[in-house]
Amino acid sequence: MKQAWNLFFAALVSTSVLVSSAWAADTAELSRQVQALQQSSSSLDGRLARMESEAQKNQNLLGMLKEIEALKAEVAKLRGLTEVQAHQLDTLDKRQTDLYTDLDQRLTELAKEAKAAPVVVPVPPAATAVSPDTQAETAAYEAALKLFREDNYKGAIVGFTAFLKSYPDSTLAPNAQYWVGYSYYGLKDYKVALAHQQKLVAIYPASAKVPDAMLNIAANQIALNNLAGARKTLEQLIAKYPGTPAATQASRRLAALK
Repeated sequence: MKQAWNLFFAALVSTSVLVSSAWAADTAELSRQVQALQQSSSSLDGRLARMESEAQKNQNLLGMLKEIEALKAEVAKLRGLTEVQAHQLDTLDKRQTDLYTDLDQRLTELAKEAKAAPVVVPVPPAATAVSPDTQAETAAYEAALKLFREDNYKGAIVGFTAFLKSYPDSTLAPNAQYWVGYSYYGLKDYKVALAHQQKLVAIYPASAKVPDAMLNIAANQIALNNLAGARKTLEQLIAKYPGTPAATQASRRLAALK
């Protein structure tokens, strides 16, 4: 009987050892699996954190892109408004130019008629004839002015420059200087146009053409993006020559620049 119990006890111990060994193996495997899962989880956490960071960056980038597109739209609108205003200024300049060319043409015709009119003297009655020099002077000016009216600015520059060289003391010299500057403005050579109009103001300060020259000076300054200079010129024009057509036009431009 004792031997049977010994055998039973030995079998029980052996079974316990086997169970214990199996449990230990299972535990080790589970521990390994848990560790692997933990590592995978950590790896996934890292990847998720990176993905969240990238997503946040993408959101920020998307927001920046939206802001950029909005700014582009605003710039486009501003450019459109600038083009409209530039067109309006060009239209006003053209109207003003047409008015002044017509006025110049009429003045030269009146001057020619006045010079050709007979002068009555007590004894004997006589008429003064127009001198060849006066005829040539008037013809040269009218020819250059005609080229300007035809938008032949290069030809007008040549014509008026030649006129100034031949007739520097002519009463039409300030006008010729003005049209030289305005012809360069028509060619969009704003720096040279500006210099010629400034030359007019400096050489012929008492000329009635000075207000027009100052108005064109401001137009060239605007074209050269010197808005502060343009405002100053327009303010000086309004202050020095109030009531003139040029001053009226200057007031409108100054309001548009503010």
